[in-house]
Amino acid sequence: MGQREKSSNNHSSRKRGMGRKDQKGGRGFDSDSNKRNQSNDSANVKAASKKQSEFEHQNQFVRKEIDPETSKYFSEIANLFDSNGVDLEERSVICGNALEETRGREYEIATDYIISHVLQTLLEGCELDQLCSFLRNSASVFPAIAMDKSGSHVAESALKSLATHLENPDAYSVIEEALLSICKVIVEKPLEMICNCHGSYVLRTLLSLCKGVSIETPELRGAKSSKALAKRLNLKTSHSDENNLEFSHQGFPDVFSYLLSGILSCSREDMKYLQVDQCSSLVLQTALGLMVKQDDELLEIIPLVLGCNNSANGKEEGVLIETDVAKEILESLKDNSFSHLMEVILEVAPESLYNELFNKVFKNSLYDLSLDRSANFVIQALISHAKNQEQMGLIWEELAPRLKDLLEQGKSGVVTFLLAASQRLQSHEHKCCEALADALCSKNETRISIAPRLLFLDNYFYSQDKSTWEWAPGAKMHLMGCLILQEIFKFSSELIQPYITSLTSMKPEYTVETAKDPSGARVIEAFLASNAASKQKRRLIIKLRGHFGELSLHKSGSFTVEKCFDACNVALREAIAAELLEVKADLLKTTQGPYLLRKLDIDGYASRPEQWKSRQEAKQSTYNEFCSAFGSSKSNFPKNTFVSDASEDAPQDVEVESTRKESDHRPTSGVKRHREEHAKDKNVSFAGGKGTKQKKSKTSEATDKPATKKKPFLSGEMIGKNRYSNKLRI
Repeated sequence: MGQREKSSNNHSSRKRGMGRKDQKGGRGFDSDSNKRNQSNDSANVKAASKKQSEFEHQNQFVRKEIDPETSKYFSEIANLFDSNGVDLEERSVICGNALEETRGREYEIATDYIISHVLQTLLEGCELDQLCSFLRNSASVFPAIAMDKSGSHVAESALKSLATHLENPDAYSVIEEALLSICKVIVEKPLEMICNCHGSYVLRTLLSLCKGVSIETPELRGAKSSKALAKRLNLKTSHSDENNLEFSHQGFPDVFSYLLSGILSCSREDMKYLQVDQCSSLVLQTALGLMVKQDDELLEIIPLVLGCNNSANGKEEGVLIETDVAKEILESLKDNSFSHLMEVILEVAPESLYNELFNKVFKNSLYDLSLDRSANFVIQALISHAKNQEQMGLIWEELAPRLKDLLEQGKSGVVTFLLAASQRLQSHEHKCCEALADALCSKNETRISIAPRLLFLDNYFYSQDKSTWEWAPGAKMHLMGCLILQEIFKFSSELIQPYITSLTSMKPEYTVETAKDPSGARVIEAFLASNAASKQKRRLIIKLRGHFGELSLHKSGSFTVEKCFDACNVALREAIAAELLEVKADLLKTTQGPYLLRKLDIDGYASRPEQWKSRQEAKQSTYNEFCSAFGSSKSNFPKNTFVSDASEDAPQDVEVESTRKESDHRPTSGVKRHREEHAKDKNVSFAGGKGTKQKKSKTSEATDKPATKKKPFLSGEMIGKNRYSNKLRI
């Protein structure tokens, strides 16, 4: 046992020293080639180790040996369960009897390496009354169990088993009583459990259970939710639901408040330690994350977490952060654990508190913090939660002149979130696009290479002679560089023409390589979803011809194929369908294949290609009518091929094959010429000669006849102008 406790303590010390992993030689958005804060981290680790040793000294718990008879008893139960020779009813009785045997010896049995596994099985299979009885009996030693390497798994199993019984509304009162008995013991000495690597995890589970949140959420384990990151980068389709937590039941709000108040009822000196200790910081992050949108409570709790004076004496009205505390916060931002905590604070802070933090702590320090390997994440969170255009202006003034320096220092994450905030707040959009282009290309350089340099951002900035840098074939594309391009393509096409031209001018083999890379494929999808002209989109899609079948076999590439299909005209859709038909057998063996084949109706194309083509034309016609009725030049709809290609895909007095060949490079026709051809083709079938009438099915007649009589959509504003002159905003 002594050896196990020693290893547990060693594990705890390793956990405290953990930081964000930096790839060797890497210049990613979380790297720090200068190691600016090593001395600061070492000082914090020494202070944390000293404080941790005090808690461990206080937490010494004498563990009695388990007698051989008890070990044999639980071993027999384990063998019985493993043999599967027990029905459910008998199993419940055995679990109840075995849990009764633990009375008075809960700590010894729960912390035994072998018997603890059996105890986990018993807690998962027992009745609710038996489970709650065990928790009440073990409440006095529950913190000690939770802080043990083996016992923490037992505590976790007990809490998870409680969560499964919450489907029964009648169980709430019994469960609440059991949870309250545990919390009363924890709040007596909360620091011991908070600062323990095992106890911290159990405490986070307990907080989530009391709040009614699923205990399997990634935030519970200290991970950043993908939904939260998508929201920060404006990648979510809907921003109405800012709360990413999964509430599985109504929770126990009174127990949660009681437990949280007990955790926060520590001295200011202890709170300063809890901020920089990894285990306790995770507990505080979880607690704050669970209170999102509870502004009144957060206005009281966040200042306490930041170490502000609890009393209102000496405070000005409306002031939450004192000046001396603001200086301490600024100095602590370079600590790894505190930076994680501050990210959560900025995410959940009410607007008034966010504004105060922005002005007192971060203002005039953004660039210096952006260069730090830990604090730069805080700056990303600060930028992504900027509240108004005024704050965006202040951020812009500090960071815009240094965009190139940030990219060279590997802090491209800050640049990415700056672009996302600019697009979200509709502030400094043109300046952001121009500044980024200037950071990537010198004044005497052409901007045709902007997209390749962003795709291989680190590779470009690592090169000794940037003026001679070329495409890096076979290299993995840079994640943040690709995210920057995705953000760029959300801006109005008027502002990003250099980026569009650069992407569409890449060599065909480079375009194919981009589509094969998971990050690069997202860039192509973002471009196809932008409001760029359909002619520019088609220019890129044509470069992928002959590779759609190969791309569809890759999970990421299948999404790109689907986007290409949606963005191109009927002739190119037919080419994509033909390529997918060739690899249909292999595509059916993949996870995404059946869906893609159904979505593009490849079976319909194989059996009846002419009817398939008619359906595609009918879809275009329907979309054109919709945009004709509801769309306008000021609409926020992204420009779609259905609208832009309406006149180009109108029936022409030519054969089908020549139409397919010319569709990729047909010049934009004027209104007069289009009307003449449209009038000329009124009595001409799509596939037949002049004056002939094709016999149509009822379905085809119902869909195609109105489209033939309807005039093409050309608004008065478009007469005499290029059809792509009116740009739409996204």
